[in-house]
Amino acid sequence: MTRTVNLTVHVKPGSRKGPLVTVDEPTDAGPGGAATGPPADAALTVYLQQRAVEGAANDALVKLLAKHFGVPRGAVSIVRGHASRIKHVRIDHET
Repeated sequence: MTRTVNLTVHVKPGSRKGPLVTVDEPTDAGPGGAATGPPADAALTVYLQQRAVEGAANDALVKLLAKHFGVPRGAVSIVRGHASRIKHVRIDHET
């Protein structure tokens, strides 16, 4: 049986922290306040050393998420946001 997980990922390319995957608590800015955390719909923040040049950060994201979740690279795909820091990712895995 195949299970599908959809995630919203906030990618930070060119980071010295990376490679690192963190789980986020969504934060919303209050009235007149600025948000200090990740966007409200982000489930994960991924810090990557690769820069967003010629798809290097997207390739690194797929590789890192596959390793993090213990699935093959082919099971991880970027559904939306190829040119954005906020990406929608689908992970298919056998149960």
